[in-house]
Amino acid sequence: QVQLEESGGGLVQAGGSLNLSCAASGRTFTLIYMGWFRQAPGKDREFVSALHWSPTAMTYYADSVKGRFTVSRDNLKNTLYLQMNSLKPDDTAVYACAASMKFRGLGYDEADYDYWGQGTQVTVSS
Repeated sequence: QVQLEESGGGLVQAGGSLNLSCAASGRTFTLIYMGWFRQAPGKDREFVSALHWSPTAMTYYADSVKGRFTVSRDNLKNTLYLQMNSLKPDDTAVYACAASMKFRGLGYDEADYDYWGQGTQVTVSS
């Protein structure tokens, strides 16, 4: 089993930045990729970004965040990060991280993941 815990959310003005963290614990050696999703009030959960490290290092982003968000990972700390710059009110959502121990896809779909965190709230004011 793997446990995921997000942190780093908060309230920020439009144009500001936040850096989200997702700490993984448990059988983390089984994981091969992780991702970030978000869910705004009244909307479906949507893909934000994914990072693969096995067998090949690859990153993927939703078009809405390309050029503004950067996903990264600290292998020693078993932590996934999401650096969010130039934030917009439309970025307001609960952000959750997810992880997979088996390749099911590029990570764009919720079904690509085995484990989920509870999420952290990000609010961007105009």
